[in-house]
Order: sequence, then structure tokens, then C-alpha cells
Amino acid sequence: MDTKQYTPADYKSDQPVRWCPGCGDHAILNVLHKAMAEIGVAPHMTAVISGIGCSSRLPYYMNTYGFHTIHGRAAAIATGFKVANPDMTVWQISGDGDGLAIGGNHFIHAVRRNVDINLLLLNNKIYGLTKGQYSPTSDRGFVSKSSPYGTTEDPFIPAELVFGARGTFFARSIDMELATSQEVMVAAGRHRGTSVVELLQNCVIFNNGIHNHITDREYRADRTIHLRHGEKMLFGKEMNRGLVRDGFYLKAVELGKDGYTIDDVLVHDAHTQSNFLHQQLAMMDGQELPLAIGVIRDVDSPVYNEEIDTQIADVRAKKGFDTLRSMILAGEHWTVE
Repeated sequence: MDTKQYTPADYKSDQPVRWCPGCGDHAILNVLHKAMAEIGVAPHMTAVISGIGCSSRLPYYMNTYGFHTIHGRAAAIATGFKVANPDMTVWQISGDGDGLAIGGNHFIHAVRRNVDINLLLLNNKIYGLTKGQYSPTSDRGFVSKSSPYGTTEDPFIPAELVFGARGTFFARSIDMELATSQEVMVAAGRHRGTSVVELLQNCVIFNNGIHNHITDREYRADRTIHLRHGEKMLFGKEMNRGLVRDGFYLKAVELGKDGYTIDDVLVHDAHTQSNFLHQQLAMMDGQELPLAIGVIRDVDSPVYNEEIDTQIADVRAKKGFDTLRSMILAGEHWTVE
């Protein structure tokens, strides 16, 4: 067992980082280095796999194994890599365009299968590398180079896709929330199965300020709620607001007003198998209800690559061979002289 204490520097490559100054990817990269050091898996036992896009340059900046693959195929490559190398830790880096447009089917099937990969989805609601087209997560009416009069379609909500595919882990953070980002990345790295972390990231060139309605310091505390397992769902600058049940729905209340007390506030349970409340929490958008950040869902379920290994071992034991040659020579055979 590896007992070495790693530092963030152990995971940094010697390559110059080529993202735009001010890009949210810089913060995410630095936090990932710290999270990997905290998890403690050796760099040579780690692989970082990406598709195409600004965020997909990230493997170049990691002192690990890495693949900069083709557009939308990161999840497919990550799945194959994990099945072939079950002892290695696999991270997938995708943007909202790469991961949810051309890579959408690979995304949902990786989640459905519960492959043991950690998927970081960097969501800036724009195509940055191709210079400013609307993406699958761009809001209805969004004006861009490819939608000059505004989009006429509703966006994907990443959390909704994860829950639709019966995902076992979903977390969310914001690029500027460094401590929260590290917290959720570490939790993702320790989860068995597909871990999806949505990172709300700012593109300073083509979609600057797209998350400002949530991230602005003036009202961030009132429009976000940091969920922690086993703790009350409280938020606000004074931590005097909380989430309560209102029939089948959630409701934000102010403690001490309208008879609500701390006892009425819900306690977060990230580990319950039911995804009913988890999905409601993940769908809050910072308007009527605060946007949820932190680990929203973290449950156990059979892991795809482990099930594959078990099946192969069982078949080998039943058939009595473990090589291609022994399989070919099994049963009746003859020699032509």
C-alpha cells in the first residue's frame, strides 16, 4: 500500500497553462491538484481523460497518465480505460458542450452503468473553444453567435440527466468556491461508481458573468445553500433561513418568522437511496429557492467494472480455461496430419 504523503505539486505537470487570464478553469485546476493530494492516490496510478474544448486541455497540466481524446468521447474512453485498468483512479474532464451535446449519450450511459470514474463537468453555458456558440445548457432566449435572435429551446439541466440515469453521486460547486470545490472533488474521488461533479465556471471572453446572479458577493449567501450530510439545511448571511417541507415541495423560510423554528428545518441525508429529495435539492436554481452546492447525493450501488471482473472470473471458473489458447483447445478437437 502506498503510504507516501503527496502534495499538490506532485500532480502538476511542467506545461504552461494556456487558458485565458481570468478563466474559471485556472481555479478548478488548482483545486483538483489539492484534491488529488488529499485523496492520496499516486500520480502513476491516476489517469485524466478529456474530450475536446477549453476545459479538455486539463490533462496536459497533470503529472498523471492522460488522454486528450476526440469530441464527446471522453466517457467512452474513460469507461474502457477503467475496465482494462481497474486498479487505477480515472478522472474525466468535460465541458457542457463536449459532455452533453455530442457526448450526451456517452454521459448518460456512463452514469447508468455506474462505472467507477470521477466526472467533472465544467459548465459555462457556452462553446468557448469555437468562439461563442450556444451550448446544451444555455438558457432559452440566450443570444450568441449561433443564435443571434435568441435560442428557441430549453436547456439540459445536468442534475436532471444524472438523476434520470439513476446516478449514485452528484455534487455541485462554483469555480470561485475553492473550499467547496475541493470538498466535493475529494468526496467524488472516494465514491465507488460514477461521480458527477458540476462546476459552474465563468468564461470571461464569451459568456462573462453568466453565473453572476448566484455568485455575486452581494447576494451569494442568500442564493446558494451549502449542503453537508447530517447537517441542517440552513443558508443566508446570518444563517437564519432554512429549507422545510411544504407538501410535496420545498420551501425557504426565515427562522423566527411565521412560527418556524430550527426544529422545522430539514436535515440533509446524502446517503439515502431514495432520490426524491435529492432531485428536488439539485433542481433548485437560486431564484425562488437557493442553488444547492456541496454533495447532494452519495449512495452505494453495484459498480460496472467490478461486476465485469466478477463475471469474467465466474465464467473462467465454470469453463475451466483462462487463456485464448486453452479456450480454443477446449472440448473436442483433432489434428490433421
